[in-house]
Amino acid sequence: MTENPLRDQNGLTEPEFLQIYDASQYERPSVTVDMLIFTVTNKEQNNYRKLPEKALQLLLIKRGEHPYLGQWALPGGFVSMRESLDEAARRELHSETNIDNVYMEQLFAWGESNRDPRTRVISCSYMALADRTSMDVRAGDDAADAAWWEVAYSIIQEKRTMTEQGCDLERLVTMELRHGEEVLSATVRVTESMNGSVTQVRREIIEADGIAFDHAKMIEYAIERLRNKIEYTDIAFHLMPPLFTLSELQQVYEVILGKELLAAAFRRKIADVVAETNESTKDAGHRPSKLYRYKPRWERTW
Repeated sequence: MTENPLRDQNGLTEPEFLQIYDASQYERPSVTVDMLIFTVTNKEQNNYRKLPEKALQLLLIKRGEHPYLGQWALPGGFVSMRESLDEAARRELHSETNIDNVYMEQLFAWGESNRDPRTRVISCSYMALADRTSMDVRAGDDAADAAWWEVAYSIIQEKRTMTEQGCDLERLVTMELRHGEEVLSATVRVTESMNGSVTQVRREIIEADGIAFDHAKMIEYAIERLRNKIEYTDIAFHLMPPLFTLSELQQVYEVILGKELLAAAFRRKIADVVAETNESTKDAGHRPSKLYRYKPRWERTW
């Protein structure tokens, strides 16, 4: 005995409905992925006896096509009809920058109706973290150039306003990106409207110099997420080489968080996630320092 298939109000089974379904009855926006690829590297310095300072860097590509021809943007591109968002992100990352096999996570969907002058485009942003020394970055076919930009991020103003429903917290965030003598900049207003247990967040670009599309908002959001996640996850180790000193690891935390940390407190915090090796640094001008490695979660619970 076969079961009677379910039929809708028009008397159609699901296969019958799908056979005559007309997808053109709804407008379909384009979908893109945009990649925020961060690394931490040593700054140039003249004093070889001093431990090199670290800098947070972001990979940008110079647009070789309209719109925003000649401006700098995040690597990314359109999602095809037969691939997932993750597949599109990995494909675009490799095709535009020659990078693959790095830590990557989905961050946020950006859907303002006027965010792209070409057409209605919804973008899903991804954050990738990598040790720069293991990468060979090259610009793809539709990019004029690809370069690492040193990122400076600061909150220049905070204002709290009481409302009938709760309060609004407004922050003005400035960002400056440097590559050689070239400087890009942006100011983003972030407003959190709190109504009881419900919070809505809005981001608005006040100014952007040289940064294409709404990518200044994506950069601000990614840095905020990175700062939050480094406090309670092992995400920082994706920026480290296989072996590192504790001072180097502390510098990575400090450059991301934008503040100095007490060495003793930091070492207590990360004691369970690093393992001492039998190797030491051999840099000229420095006393040898013990090298450590990341201790994976499975090893900690063995």
